[in-house]
Amino acid sequence: MLHLDTDMEGKQMSFGYALETLKKFGFHIGGNWDYDRGMFDGVMHREGGETYYIRMPFHVLEGELDRRDAWIEFKKPFVIKHVVNEGLDTDEHSLLTAAGGLNQFQKPLDKDGYIRDKSKWQEFGEEAIGDILNNL
Repeated sequence: MLHLDTDMEGKQMSFGYALETLKKFGFHIGGNWDYDRGMFDGVMHREGGETYYIRMPFHVLEGELDRRDAWIEFKKPFVIKHVVNEGLDTDEHSLLTAAGGLNQFQKPLDKDGYIRDKSKWQEFGEEAIGDILNNL
């Protein structure tokens, strides 16, 4: 994980505004949200079984995340790399999943994979956040 030094940390806005604005930059609300916190995730790069994400965590100051008028504050953004198995999923549920279409994604082999060339990804992430901040 690489923490990014940006002006995003401490920014406050309504959840609905953040959701709509960040969607234009390819970000979505991550699946691990709760009523008082969450993360916006954006794919920076995908190659083979490796995906680099920018994550922008936030917490709720007022309201709850099931409402667009909840007021949120961003924490320090970071870059993370997920590594997945590109082959067939061979666990006991894979046939059921393939036949039933219940789950189209495998769990990452490594949710916090080693990041080579850290300065490259840190610079890329900080520039991406800077572009977003210029459009808020």
